[in-house]
Amino acid sequence: MLVERSMDAGWLSNAYAIADREGGTAVFVDSGADVEPLVAAVERWGATPAALLRTHAHGDHVAHEDELVSRFGIPVVAEPGEWEWGGLRVRGIATPGHSDDMVAFVVNDEAVLTGDTLFLDAVGGGSLEAISRAVMDVFMALPDGTRVLPGHTDETTIGRERERNPFVRVWSGAEPEGTDRVRVAGRDATLVVWSPDYDGKGKAWVRFDDGTDAIVGGSRVER
Repeated sequence: MLVERSMDAGWLSNAYAIADREGGTAVFVDSGADVEPLVAAVERWGATPAALLRTHAHGDHVAHEDELVSRFGIPVVAEPGEWEWGGLRVRGIATPGHSDDMVAFVVNDEAVLTGDTLFLDAVGGGSLEAISRAVMDVFMALPDGTRVLPGHTDETTIGRERERNPFVRVWSGAEPEGTDRVRVAGRDATLVVWSPDYDGKGKAWVRFDDGTDAIVGGSRVER
């Protein structure tokens, strides 16, 4: 399987081209980054584009969607299901949480496109319960060697995130919840998890004193 990534310098959002082989079939995944490197890769591989997979419709992931669709006359796939294009076998799995329309795509049981749900060392913002369910029930059910191609910045693997992602370690019981006291938007809270994030500002799971939980950007947390 051949993979090419393009990343937007401002949004840090990824777009991908994936092909089964040289001279074979390709798909694009998301389109928020410059698509020219992806088009060049597909042409270099001699592959024929068959579809554009959309993990979710936020602007930093769909900015160049119309360009790819019109250029290659390909459909946009943005829902759960199963497809086969050439030697590419794709499963789309609903993983709402960061957004209601979030879909992860597993390609040839080798790689998973996680959108804005699972990152290197972090998870996406959104409903804590829904994000936890997607990460633990969907992604952590995949083999450790599965490549994780996230919606922002660096690639990782399921095994690496199982061992080192702070959110996963607490959700799995490998680490206890944190107890440090913090403030978020003027509200007192307990810092349950702190992790790095793709933008360098950190990501936090906090529990407010009224018992509600939230995943928030690290810049909002006053220690």
